[in-house]
Amino acid sequence: MPSPAASVASSPALAVTLGRLRLPNPIMVASGTFGYGREMTGYIDLARLGGIVPKTITLRPRRGNEPWRTVETPSGLLNSIGLDNDGVDVFLAKQLPFLADCGAPIVVSIAGANTEEFVSLARRLDGVLGIAALELNVSCPNVSHGVDLGTDAATCRGVVSGVRSATALPVIAKLTPNVTDIVAVARGAADGGADAVTLINTLQGMAIDWRQRRPLLGNVVGGLSGPAIKPVALRCVHQVHRAVGIPIIGVGGIMTIDDCMEFFVAGASAVQIGTASFAEPVVSARLLDQLPAAVAEAGAASLAQLVGTLAGRPAVGCGGASREGEHAD
Repeated sequence: MPSPAASVASSPALAVTLGRLRLPNPIMVASGTFGYGREMTGYIDLARLGGIVPKTITLRPRRGNEPWRTVETPSGLLNSIGLDNDGVDVFLAKQLPFLADCGAPIVVSIAGANTEEFVSLARRLDGVLGIAALELNVSCPNVSHGVDLGTDAATCRGVVSGVRSATALPVIAKLTPNVTDIVAVARGAADGGADAVTLINTLQGMAIDWRQRRPLLGNVVGGLSGPAIKPVALRCVHQVHRAVGIPIIGVGGIMTIDDCMEFFVAGASAVQIGTASFAEPVVSARLLDQLPAAVAEAGAASLAQLVGTLAGRPAVGCGGASREGEHAD
């Protein structure tokens, strides 16, 4: 008969607290990779998920970018969708009723061309039943000015502060890695009142048909996601966790349970599954099934005990010493 300690370890606590937002478990799905949830009902039980972040919405409908919109790359995917969506009114009328009834916390991703649009969206969504939190997409590389609001600490602080004053909902800022110092931007989000930050959005990249001498993406530049960006995402999570201390949702190239655990020990309290869902629609359910055993293997009674437990030397910035006697180029 197993001992009480073994019983505790075999069923570790998985609930997550991100500021004012509480999730039943840390396995979320990322915006733009899960549709509006309805598309995935034939694959997994949505109610099991720690949280669903549906496709980003804007104040008014957006047509999005010209094709091609996606290009597969080695160990990744380039996308240039351009925030194609029907606008907030259609989302509230047609998408949210289904999402609100699916059983998982719904974190609505919003984007605006300026602070005023973010604030207007926040006011529009404030108090709406079925919304657990807002994720501010200040980091989309596929639209004009899409990353401008997330590349400067003061500007990011202003957006977050404006949204925080317009809604009682928890506020999460999704940040871009396409900056010199992501720690400074994360600190700006924290100072503005963010409950958490999501790290990271896609890296800017492009694909070329050299024979035709043209870019493959209609927008020329797109966002790179998938396993290729995981090392960058882990670095960002680790640096922000050590320097800022704000709760973090890690995202970028997660496909296996080992990937999840790497993000947790680096400092993420939750993770979002993105590109992997295209290749394996049931991936989020599989990872959730595997998570208790992985936490127990680490000897922890709860996931929270593992967050930010990475050992070793402090993270260094660009050009800093990487190991004794060695230097980064």
